[in-house]
Amino acid sequence: MITNEIYPTAILERPEKEILLQQKACVIWLMGLSGAGKSTLSHHLAQKLHEDGFLTQSLDGDNLRTGLNNNLGFSDVDRLENIRRAAEVAKLFLNCGIIVIASFICPTHTTQNMVRNIVGTDFVEIFVNCPLDVCEARDVKGLYAKARAGVIKDFTGIDSPFESPQSPELIVNTHQNSLEECIQQIYQLVLPKIKVS
Repeated sequence: MITNEIYPTAILERPEKEILLQQKACVIWLMGLSGAGKSTLSHHLAQKLHEDGFLTQSLDGDNLRTGLNNNLGFSDVDRLENIRRAAEVAKLFLNCGIIVIASFICPTHTTQNMVRNIVGTDFVEIFVNCPLDVCEARDVKGLYAKARAGVIKDFTGIDSPFESPQSPELIVNTHQNSLEECIQQIYQLVLPKIKVS
C-alpha cells in the first residue's frame, strides 16, 4: 500500500541511459534548402549508424507535421513553432541517450540560433549546401514549380529568404560530392562524439 510517506525518487539520468545503449547521444541537425539532400542524407546516415550498432531517431517535416505539428500551417509564426517543437523533441531524445538526426530547412539565423539554444550541448549543425537551381532541378514533388507559379506562397528560396548558417560544424556540398562522400564526411565528424571510449 502506498502511504503518504516520502520515498526517495531515483531518477535515471542521461549518462545511465548512455551506458545501457553503449553510445553517447547527440543531435545531428541537417539544414538547407528544399531539395538540397537533407532527407536522403538523414536516411542513409541512420542506416549506416544502425549497421554500426548505434540507436538513432530521425526527425523531419514528414514525421512531425503529420502528428505532433499537424495543427501548424506555413506562416512565419507557424514555421518557427514547427522548428521549436522539433528542437524540444530532439532534446527529449537526447536526454534518453539517443542519437537524433534532424533534417529541417531552418531558413533564418533566428531559427538556427533558437535550435542551438534549445538543444544546448552535443549539438552538431550541418549545412547541406546546394545551389537553388540544382535544388529546383531535383524537385520531385514539384514544389518549386508551384512556388514559381504562385500556387505556394512564401516558399523558401523563391519568395522567402534562406540565410546560410553562420557557424556550422560541417558544410556538405551535395552538388559537388557523391552521396557516399557526404555521408563519410558526416560520419567522420560525429563518430568521435557518439562512440564510447
